Amino acid sequence: MAITIDAPPSRLWPWLVQMGCDRAGWYSWDRLDNGGVPSAEEIHPEWQEISVGDHLASTPSGSTWFEVAALEPQRFLGLRAPLDLRGHPFDTSGVRPNLYSDSLWAFLLEELAEDRTRLVVSGYQSARPRLVQAIQNFIFWEPAHWIMQTRQFANLKRRVESEAVPA
Repeated sequence: MAITIDAPPSRLWPWLVQMGCDRAGWYSWDRLDNGGVPSAEEIHPEWQEISVGDHLASTPSGSTWFEVAALEPQRFLGLRAPLDLRGHPFDTSGVRPNLYSDSLWAFLLEELAEDRTRLVVSGYQSARPRLVQAIQNFIFWEPAHWIMQTRQFANLKRRVESEAVPA
């Protein structure tokens, strides 16, 4: 999925790096993905530093998270969520559990002419058992992702494009 935002990557990037339930939220349907806490409407300097290995809470309880798996400032952010089928994160440096879901949520910022950015979001998931994964993806995860991602795009576009341009 992708959207074009009328601002350079340098204006979009700060919104992405402050994502997380314990930070600025996810800019989607806050009642569903942020425990009803409204996502931030401004850039927060205290949330601008992230590094590979950092955890961004994916649920209000903080019991699950996205791990920053890859990072190229103002260009790429890759968030990984390895979960066993009980919904608990597992250590990716060891052997995967017998039943698991390991997914990547990737944000690519492509600089366009006239100070615009193409934000391309993609994902990948590996899971066992595979049949359960295929059924869940078809019935629930793909439609849910489309609904949530569409809302995140609209909210990011509004926030970035309405932000005052530094003089």
